[in-house]
Amino acid sequence: MAKAPTVEDVARVAGVSRQTVSNVLNSPEIVRESTRERVAHVIAELGYRPHAAARRLRTRRSSTIGIHLDPYTGGISGVLLDRFVHALTERASERGMRVLLYSARTAEEEMERLGDLIDGGEIDAVVVTGTFFGDPRTGWLAERDMPFVSFGRPWGGGDVYRSTHTWVDVDGAAGTRAATRHALATAGPRVGFLGWPSDGGTGDDRERGWREAMAEASATGPRFETVDGLADARAVMTAAFADGRTIDELDALVCVSDALAVGAHLAAADAGRRALPIIGFDNTPVAEALGISSVEQSPELVAAGALDLLMGPTGNVIALRDSEAAPEHVLVEPRLIVRP
Repeated sequence: MAKAPTVEDVARVAGVSRQTVSNVLNSPEIVRESTRERVAHVIAELGYRPHAAARRLRTRRSSTIGIHLDPYTGGISGVLLDRFVHALTERASERGMRVLLYSARTAEEEMERLGDLIDGGEIDAVVVTGTFFGDPRTGWLAERDMPFVSFGRPWGGGDVYRSTHTWVDVDGAAGTRAATRHALATAGPRVGFLGWPSDGGTGDDRERGWREAMAEASATGPRFETVDGLADARAVMTAAFADGRTIDELDALVCVSDALAVGAHLAAADAGRRALPIIGFDNTPVAEALGISSVEQSPELVAAGALDLLMGPTGNVIALRDSEAAPEHVLVEPRLIVRP
Protein backbone atom coordinates (compact mmCIF):
# COMPACT_ATOMS: atom_id res chain seq x y z
CA MET A 1 0.00 0.00 0.00
CA ALA A 2 1.38 3.39 -1.01
CA LYS A 3 2.22 5.72 1.85
CA ALA A 4 -0.26 8.55 2.32
CA PRO A 5 1.15 11.97 1.40
CA THR A 6 2.25 14.15 4.29
CA VAL A 7 2.32 17.88 4.86
CA GLU A 8 6.07 17.74 4.17
CA ASP A 9 5.33 16.24 0.74
CA VAL A 10 2.92 19.08 -0.02
CA ALA A 11 5.48 21.67 1.10
CA ARG A 12 8.26 20.11 -0.99
CA VAL A 13 6.21 19.88 -4.20
CA ALA A 14 4.74 23.36 -3.77
CA GLY A 15 8.13 24.86 -2.96
CA VAL A 16 7.01 26.38 0.33
CA SER A 17 7.64 25.78 4.03
CA ARG A 18 5.68 23.36 6.19
CA GLN A 19 4.33 26.36 8.13
CA THR A 20 3.00 27.92 4.91
CA VAL A 21 1.05 24.75 4.13
CA SER A 22 -0.34 24.82 7.67
CA ASN A 23 -1.31 28.48 7.23
CA VAL A 24 -3.11 27.69 3.98
CA LEU A 25 -5.11 25.00 5.77
CA ASN A 26 -5.79 26.91 8.98
CA SER A 27 -5.48 30.64 8.29
CA PRO A 28 -5.71 31.06 4.50
CA GLU A 29 -6.42 34.77 4.81
CA ILE A 30 -2.82 35.48 5.83
CA VAL A 31 -1.31 33.74 2.77
CA ARG A 32 -0.86 35.47 -0.59
CA GLU A 33 -3.47 34.38 -3.12
CA SER A 34 -0.93 33.03 -5.61
CA THR A 35 0.76 30.92 -2.92
CA ARG A 36 -2.57 29.74 -1.56
CA GLU A 37 -3.70 28.61 -5.00
CA ARG A 38 -0.42 26.79 -5.65
CA VAL A 39 -0.59 24.93 -2.36
CA ALA A 40 -4.27 24.09 -2.87
CA HIS A 41 -3.43 22.67 -6.30
CA VAL A 42 -0.69 20.45 -4.84
CA ILE A 43 -3.01 19.28 -2.06
CA ALA A 44 -5.53 18.20 -4.68
CA GLU A 45 -2.85 16.67 -6.91
CA LEU A 46 -1.27 14.59 -4.14
CA GLY A 47 -4.56 13.72 -2.50
CA TYR A 48 -3.41 14.99 0.88
CA ARG A 49 -6.39 14.58 3.25
CA PRO A 50 -8.63 15.72 0.41
CA HIS A 51 -11.88 15.86 2.32
CA ALA A 52 -10.68 17.67 5.46
CA ALA A 53 -8.37 19.97 3.51
CA ALA A 54 -11.00 20.85 0.93
CA ARG A 55 -13.52 21.58 3.61
CA ARG A 56 -11.04 23.80 5.43
CA LEU A 57 -10.13 25.72 2.28
CA ARG A 58 -13.80 26.18 1.42
CA THR A 59 -15.22 27.19 4.80
CA ARG A 60 -12.06 28.40 6.60
CA ARG A 61 -13.29 26.59 9.69
CA SER A 62 -14.19 23.10 10.81
CA SER A 63 -16.46 24.20 13.69
CA THR A 64 -14.66 21.61 15.80
CA ILE A 65 -12.80 21.80 19.11
CA GLY A 66 -10.25 19.10 19.88
CA ILE A 67 -9.81 17.72 23.40
CA HIS A 68 -7.56 14.96 24.69
CA LEU A 69 -9.30 11.89 26.08
CA ASP A 70 -7.24 10.72 29.05
CA PRO A 71 -6.60 6.97 29.36
CA TYR A 72 -9.07 5.24 31.64
CA THR A 73 -7.53 4.73 35.04
CA GLY A 74 -10.58 3.93 37.11
CA GLY A 75 -10.65 5.12 40.70
CA ILE A 76 -13.11 7.23 42.61
CA SER A 77 -12.25 10.65 41.18
CA GLY A 78 -11.94 9.66 37.52
CA VAL A 79 -15.50 10.77 36.82
CA LEU A 80 -14.56 14.47 37.03
CA LEU A 81 -13.02 14.74 33.56
CA ASP A 82 -15.88 12.70 32.12
CA ARG A 83 -18.31 15.31 33.46
CA PHE A 84 -16.18 18.09 31.99
CA VAL A 85 -16.03 16.51 28.52
CA HIS A 86 -19.77 15.83 28.57
CA ALA A 87 -20.52 19.43 29.59
CA LEU A 88 -18.11 20.84 27.00
CA THR A 89 -19.71 18.76 24.25
CA GLU A 90 -23.21 19.79 25.27
CA ARG A 91 -22.46 23.50 25.54
CA ALA A 92 -20.37 23.52 22.36
CA SER A 93 -23.29 21.99 20.49
CA GLU A 94 -25.50 24.85 21.68
CA ARG A 95 -23.06 27.21 19.93
CA GLY A 96 -23.00 25.23 16.71
CA MET A 97 -19.62 23.62 17.50
CA ARG A 98 -18.55 19.99 17.67
CA VAL A 99 -16.04 18.32 19.97
CA LEU A 100 -13.47 15.88 18.61
CA LEU A 101 -11.91 13.48 21.11
CA TYR A 102 -8.42 12.20 20.45
CA SER A 103 -6.18 9.91 22.47
CA ALA A 104 -2.47 9.97 23.26
CA ARG A 105 -0.32 8.34 25.94
CA THR A 106 2.31 11.09 26.29
CA ALA A 107 2.60 14.83 25.70
CA GLU A 108 4.90 14.14 22.74
CA GLU A 109 2.44 11.72 21.20
CA GLU A 110 -0.36 14.24 21.78
CA MET A 111 1.54 16.97 19.94
CA GLU A 112 2.10 14.61 17.03
CA ARG A 113 -1.61 13.79 16.95
CA LEU A 114 -2.52 17.46 17.17
CA GLY A 115 -0.12 18.24 14.33
CA ASP A 116 -2.08 15.89 12.08
CA LEU A 117 -5.41 17.40 13.14
CA ILE A 118 -4.19 20.96 12.66
CA ASP A 119 -2.52 20.31 9.32
CA GLY A 120 -5.64 18.55 8.10
CA GLY A 121 -7.84 21.48 9.08
CA GLU A 122 -9.92 19.21 11.29
CA ILE A 123 -10.02 21.45 14.38
CA ASP A 124 -10.36 25.19 14.98
CA ALA A 125 -9.22 25.15 18.61
CA VAL A 126 -7.93 22.91 21.37
CA VAL A 127 -8.81 22.40 25.04
CA VAL A 128 -5.69 21.17 26.86
CA THR A 129 -6.27 19.03 29.96
CA GLY A 130 -3.98 17.65 32.65
CA THR A 131 -1.53 20.56 32.69
CA PHE A 132 1.73 20.13 34.60
CA PHE A 133 4.94 21.98 35.36
CA GLY A 134 7.04 22.28 32.19
CA ASP A 135 4.09 21.28 29.99
CA PRO A 136 5.40 21.51 26.38
CA ARG A 137 1.96 21.45 24.73
CA THR A 138 0.95 25.03 25.46
CA GLY A 139 4.07 26.59 23.96
CA TRP A 140 3.83 24.23 20.98
CA LEU A 141 0.26 25.34 20.27
CA ALA A 142 1.14 29.01 20.73
CA GLU A 143 3.95 28.73 18.19
CA ARG A 144 1.44 27.45 15.65
CA ASP A 145 -1.08 30.23 16.36
CA MET A 146 -3.70 27.62 17.20
CA PRO A 147 -6.41 29.02 19.51
CA PHE A 148 -6.50 27.03 22.74
CA VAL A 149 -7.42 27.16 26.39
CA SER A 150 -6.07 24.88 29.11
CA PHE A 151 -8.14 23.28 31.85
CA GLY A 152 -5.53 23.84 34.52
CA ARG A 153 -3.12 26.61 35.39
CA PRO A 154 0.49 26.84 34.13
CA TRP A 155 1.94 25.34 37.30
CA GLY A 156 5.51 25.76 38.40
CA GLY A 157 5.98 28.97 40.34
CA GLY A 158 5.81 32.63 39.42
CA ASP A 159 2.67 34.64 38.83
CA VAL A 160 0.33 32.31 36.93
CA TYR A 161 -2.02 35.24 36.35
CA ARG A 162 0.65 36.68 34.05
CA SER A 163 0.98 33.49 32.05
CA THR A 164 1.47 33.50 28.31
CA HIS A 165 -1.68 31.56 27.54
CA THR A 166 -5.38 31.46 28.39
CA TRP A 167 -6.63 29.04 31.02
CA VAL A 168 -9.60 28.05 33.16
CA ASP A 169 -9.29 26.23 36.47
CA VAL A 170 -10.95 25.44 39.77
CA ASP A 171 -9.78 27.41 42.81
CA GLY A 172 -8.65 24.46 44.89
CA ALA A 173 -7.38 26.62 47.75
CA ALA A 174 -10.79 28.28 48.05
CA GLY A 175 -12.41 24.85 48.30
CA THR A 176 -10.20 23.50 51.09
CA ARG A 177 -10.30 26.86 52.84
CA ALA A 178 -14.10 26.64 53.00
CA ALA A 179 -13.92 23.01 54.13
CA THR A 180 -11.43 23.83 56.90
CA ARG A 181 -13.40 26.83 58.11
CA HIS A 182 -16.51 24.66 58.32
CA ALA A 183 -14.63 21.97 60.27
CA LEU A 184 -13.19 24.55 62.66
CA ALA A 185 -16.63 26.02 63.32
CA THR A 186 -18.46 22.73 63.79
CA ALA A 187 -15.93 20.20 65.08
CA GLY A 188 -13.08 21.91 66.90
CA PRO A 189 -9.67 23.52 66.41
CA ARG A 190 -7.64 20.37 65.69
CA VAL A 191 -8.32 19.93 61.97
CA GLY A 192 -5.87 17.70 60.13
CA PHE A 193 -5.10 17.46 56.42
CA LEU A 194 -4.56 14.33 54.31
CA GLY A 195 -2.78 15.30 51.10
CA TRP A 196 -0.58 14.11 48.27
CA PRO A 197 3.21 14.40 48.16
CA SER A 198 4.22 17.92 47.08
CA ASP A 199 3.58 18.28 43.35
CA GLY A 200 3.96 22.00 42.64
CA GLY A 201 0.41 22.01 41.35
CA THR A 202 -3.12 20.98 42.29
CA GLY A 203 -2.22 19.17 45.50
CA ASP A 204 -0.14 22.03 46.87
CA ASP A 205 -2.85 24.52 45.92
CA ARG A 206 -5.47 22.60 47.89
CA GLU A 207 -3.15 22.21 50.88
CA ARG A 208 -2.57 25.97 50.86
CA GLY A 209 -6.28 26.56 51.56
CA TRP A 210 -6.12 24.36 54.66
CA ARG A 211 -2.98 26.11 55.92
CA GLU A 212 -4.45 29.56 55.38
CA ALA A 213 -7.68 28.74 57.21
CA MET A 214 -5.79 27.19 60.12
CA ALA A 215 -3.51 30.24 60.37
CA GLU A 216 -6.53 32.57 60.38
CA ALA A 217 -7.93 30.66 63.36
CA SER A 218 -4.53 30.35 65.08
CA ALA A 219 -5.16 26.62 65.09
CA THR A 220 -2.88 23.66 64.45
CA GLY A 221 -3.46 20.18 63.17
CA PRO A 222 -1.46 17.21 61.84
CA ARG A 223 -0.68 16.71 58.16
CA PHE A 224 -0.70 13.24 56.63
CA GLU A 225 0.51 12.27 53.17
CA THR A 226 -0.06 9.51 50.65
CA VAL A 227 -0.55 8.89 46.93
CA ASP A 228 -4.09 9.14 45.53
CA GLY A 229 -5.46 5.71 46.32
CA LEU A 230 -8.16 4.49 48.69
CA ALA A 231 -6.10 1.57 50.00
CA ASP A 232 -3.03 3.76 50.53
CA ALA A 233 -5.05 6.38 52.40
CA ARG A 234 -6.66 3.72 54.57
CA ALA A 235 -3.25 2.28 55.44
CA VAL A 236 -1.76 5.68 56.32
CA MET A 237 -4.69 6.65 58.53
CA THR A 238 -4.90 3.21 60.13
CA ALA A 239 -1.29 3.64 61.23
CA ALA A 240 -2.07 7.14 62.49
CA PHE A 241 -5.09 5.99 64.48
CA ALA A 242 -3.02 3.22 66.04
CA ASP A 243 -1.31 6.04 67.90
CA GLY A 244 -3.77 6.91 70.66
CA ARG A 245 -2.70 10.55 70.61
CA THR A 246 -3.84 10.98 66.99
CA ILE A 247 -7.30 9.71 67.87
CA ASP A 248 -7.56 12.09 70.81
CA GLU A 249 -6.00 15.11 69.08
CA LEU A 250 -7.96 15.09 65.81
CA ASP A 251 -11.33 16.87 65.65
CA ALA A 252 -11.81 16.66 61.87
CA LEU A 253 -9.92 15.81 58.70
CA VAL A 254 -9.84 17.67 55.36
CA CYS A 255 -8.67 15.58 52.40
CA VAL A 256 -7.19 16.52 49.04
CA SER A 257 -9.52 14.13 47.17
CA ASP A 258 -12.53 11.90 47.69
CA ALA A 259 -10.37 8.79 47.21
CA LEU A 260 -8.31 9.78 50.24
CA ALA A 261 -11.43 10.80 52.15
CA VAL A 262 -13.04 7.37 51.65
CA GLY A 263 -9.84 5.63 52.77
CA ALA A 264 -9.69 7.83 55.86
CA HIS A 265 -13.39 7.21 56.54
CA LEU A 266 -12.84 3.44 56.54
CA ALA A 267 -9.78 3.73 58.78
CA ALA A 268 -11.67 5.94 61.21
CA ALA A 269 -14.50 3.42 61.39
CA ASP A 270 -12.00 0.63 62.07
CA ALA A 271 -10.52 2.72 64.91
CA GLY A 272 -13.90 3.42 66.51
CA ARG A 273 -14.03 7.02 65.24
CA ARG A 274 -16.90 6.59 62.76
CA ALA A 275 -18.28 9.99 63.78
CA LEU A 276 -15.03 11.83 62.92
CA PRO A 277 -15.93 14.60 60.44
CA ILE A 278 -14.09 13.98 57.15
CA ILE A 279 -14.32 16.25 54.11
CA GLY A 280 -13.21 15.21 50.63
CA PHE A 281 -12.70 17.01 47.34
CA ASP A 282 -14.47 16.25 44.00
CA ASN A 283 -17.98 15.41 45.28
CA THR A 284 -18.04 12.02 43.61
CA PRO A 285 -20.99 9.60 43.68
CA VAL A 286 -19.02 7.45 46.15
CA ALA A 287 -18.70 10.33 48.62
CA GLU A 288 -22.41 11.02 48.25
CA ALA A 289 -23.31 7.38 48.82
CA LEU A 290 -21.20 7.21 52.00
CA GLY A 291 -22.51 10.54 53.29
CA ILE A 292 -19.06 12.19 53.21
CA SER A 293 -18.98 15.98 52.85
CA SER A 294 -16.99 17.11 49.83
CA VAL A 295 -15.98 20.08 47.69
CA GLU A 296 -17.90 20.27 44.41
CA GLN A 297 -15.70 21.43 41.50
CA SER A 298 -18.59 22.15 39.10
CA PRO A 299 -16.90 21.00 35.87
CA GLU A 300 -19.95 22.31 34.01
CA LEU A 301 -18.92 25.84 34.99
CA VAL A 302 -15.35 25.08 33.91
CA ALA A 303 -16.62 23.97 30.49
CA ALA A 304 -18.69 27.13 30.14
CA GLY A 305 -15.66 29.22 31.10
CA ALA A 306 -13.48 27.46 28.53
CA LEU A 307 -15.95 28.19 25.74
CA ASP A 308 -16.32 31.82 26.83
CA LEU A 309 -12.55 32.23 26.57
CA LEU A 310 -12.44 30.59 23.13
CA MET A 311 -15.57 32.15 21.62
CA GLY A 312 -16.66 35.05 23.79
CA PRO A 313 -19.71 34.98 26.07
CA THR A 314 -22.19 34.68 23.18
CA GLY A 315 -20.03 33.89 20.14
CA ASN A 316 -20.57 30.98 17.76
CA VAL A 317 -17.12 30.96 16.13
CA ILE A 318 -13.62 30.67 17.55
CA ALA A 319 -12.32 34.16 18.31
CA LEU A 320 -8.74 34.80 17.22
CA ARG A 321 -6.95 36.44 20.14
CA ASP A 322 -5.14 39.73 19.70
CA SER A 323 -1.46 38.85 20.10
CA GLU A 324 -0.89 42.14 21.92
CA ALA A 325 -3.64 41.53 24.48
CA ALA A 326 -2.91 39.89 27.82
CA PRO A 327 -4.13 36.27 28.06
CA GLU A 328 -7.38 35.85 29.96
CA HIS A 329 -8.26 33.34 32.65
CA VAL A 330 -11.29 32.08 34.55
CA LEU A 331 -10.96 30.76 38.10
CA VAL A 332 -14.09 28.86 39.15
CA GLU A 333 -14.80 28.92 42.88
CA PRO A 334 -15.99 25.51 44.10
CA ARG A 335 -18.66 25.00 46.75
CA LEU A 336 -18.70 22.86 49.85
CA ILE A 337 -21.38 20.17 50.00
CA VAL A 338 -22.06 19.39 53.66
CA ARG A 339 -23.59 16.03 54.53
CA PRO A 340 -24.71 14.99 57.99
